[in-house]
Amino acid sequence: MKIELNSLPVQHLTNFNGGEKELLANLFFDGVNKILRGRLVPGASIGYHCHATSSEIIYILSGKGTVYVNEKDTGMEQAVREELSPEDCHYCPKGWYHSLVNEGQEDLVFFAVVPQQ
Repeated sequence: MKIELNSLPVQHLTNFNGGEKELLANLFFDGVNKILRGRLVPGASIGYHCHATSSEIIYILSGKGTVYVNEKDTGMEQAVREELSPEDCHYCPKGWYHSLVNEGQEDLVFFAVVPQQ
């Protein structure tokens, strides 16, 4: 099945998962799985959260981002910090915690897949 993400309406998800500013997303959701193209402006973030029922794969298309990831809920301050650039891929396993932050000077554009497991 072909999914034309650019033809889907842009959703403005303010303070997504407790993050800063908003996540702009072309989101496909079939009731079970999510596939999206997201954009975070400078200073925007997806809040630190747990993937209790799913994993997540994030592929950076443009811009630079920072992921904070941890196997346990120790808070973002104790999480491992990983810098991401175009063509980098981040994987958050089921049951782990993570956050995505745009600490750069340009928009962070990414593709993400969240399959329920």
